[in-house]
Amino acid sequence: MGESRIRFRHLQAFLEVARQGSVARAADFLHVSAPAVTKTLRELEEALGIAVVERDGRGIRVTRLGEIFLGHAGTAVTALKRGVDSVRQDGAINRHPIRIGALPTVSARVMPLAMSLFLSENTGAAIKIVTGENAVLLEQLRVGALDLVVGRLAAPENMTGFFFEHLYSEQVLFVVRAGHPLLEPGQDVFARLDEFPVLMPTRESVIRPFVDRLFITNGMTAPATEIETVSDSFGRSFMRQSNAVWIISAGVVANEIASGAFVALPVNTEETKGPVGLTMRTDTAPSPALTILLQTIREAASHHA
Repeated sequence: MGESRIRFRHLQAFLEVARQGSVARAADFLHVSAPAVTKTLRELEEALGIAVVERDGRGIRVTRLGEIFLGHAGTAVTALKRGVDSVRQDGAINRHPIRIGALPTVSARVMPLAMSLFLSENTGAAIKIVTGENAVLLEQLRVGALDLVVGRLAAPENMTGFFFEHLYSEQVLFVVRAGHPLLEPGQDVFARLDEFPVLMPTRESVIRPFVDRLFITNGMTAPATEIETVSDSFGRSFMRQSNAVWIISAGVVANEIASGAFVALPVNTEETKGPVGLTMRTDTAPSPALTILLQTIREAASHHA
């Protein structure tokens, strides 16, 4: 039978090519040659009797049937890794690193307290936290490279195979540094917005459609000087040394607003309000350590509900 010919290396190569969109990048990550990855993919396709990838310009994309197999492959690899880790553990609840994708909106506001609470449980579990655009984190979750994504609810078409647990809701703010000209009395923010650089969420971000609709509602298409960024560290630094306006989720700049370093402009952004919570795969049960971490994240989030 074909499935008896499928080995861990076949699944690992397929998952990495799907994640990277490139045989060469997947080979670099796996520390093997590109021809070796190509050969492994061919062996997998022969065993399955279908093509799982196809060329897409200079890159590689997963075929429609490959997408179906992708979720099962990710589940299998994750289960195998957990099985190996469970027999290697030495007094810890789970030695398998808990891999979290945290959007910027929770990285500064929720995750620090959640981590402090989790560490006080003395589980011995290792933690890995990465950040990035929502679409990238969800793809890593889909292929088993992440165990959990914490942040805004994604668009319905991107939630296939996932479930979402709502923690709290937040909205987007127009933020400037203290002493900004737009903070002077009687200012029409949208009328003067083209006078300043505007830091915008990227077009792939969850909040961008809400921001675009807000501009249309207020008679604008886009700012004259627009800088797209997902880097909160760049945003904070640039704000302090310029007259930029930062359009960003409230959670990202909550600490700066509380300290008085940044100020939210008087713009009605109620229509940008959306749910923030936990996104996980429907086909994977949380480990004991992850279950504890989920509880600490819920507790930390309750302070901001």
